[in-house]
Amino acid sequence: MCRMELRQSIPEGSCIITSDDVFDHMLSLRELNEGIDRRREDVFDEYLENRHAKFQLSSMEDYDQLKKVVRARKRTQSRYVREELGMNVRTFSNGESAFRYFTNKITEDRLYLLDEPENSLSPERQMELCRFLSDSARFMGCQFVISTHSPFLLSMKGAKIYDLDSDPVDVKKWTELGNVRAYYEFFKSHQSEFERE
Repeated sequence: MCRMELRQSIPEGSCIITSDDVFDHMLSLRELNEGIDRRREDVFDEYLENRHAKFQLSSMEDYDQLKKVVRARKRTQSRYVREELGMNVRTFSNGESAFRYFTNKITEDRLYLLDEPENSLSPERQMELCRFLSDSARFMGCQFVISTHSPFLLSMKGAKIYDLDSDPVDVKKWTELGNVRAYYEFFKSHQSEFERE
């Protein structure tokens, strides 16, 4: 519904990032962690079995088993499990993982189409994403076309905002958009509650 003119070819590596892509990334992390969690139970059992084993080396073929028994007896259970499994993949919340997805995916001199990137992000993370996208445009030569309802992303300095809810589609200031006005009216009606604190 908007006119677009392509003056040069789309940079290689440009892509569309949808909220589904971010969710898929978070689900993949969760699946990796669940696999690690399932393996952890096996390693707990292995530790106890090796720690309390009445093992005796009878041939060189038993050498690997002897090493496990010795390692189990020299280590605490948690240290043994950590060394066997490595670190758990999940060290971040869903919001942090989603934010990191963008910071890892976006590289210089590319065009990105982002579909509701604010999903899974707290207001603080949305502001952080806004700064990251703004810096990526300013310093890394990136261009963004963003479909969003986030007032934080809509407030991005220098953004050209198309209101797709108006007929015909029109360019507006972020403060004129219906959903941003709804936030404004809500907080304005509760202003006295903020001032009492």
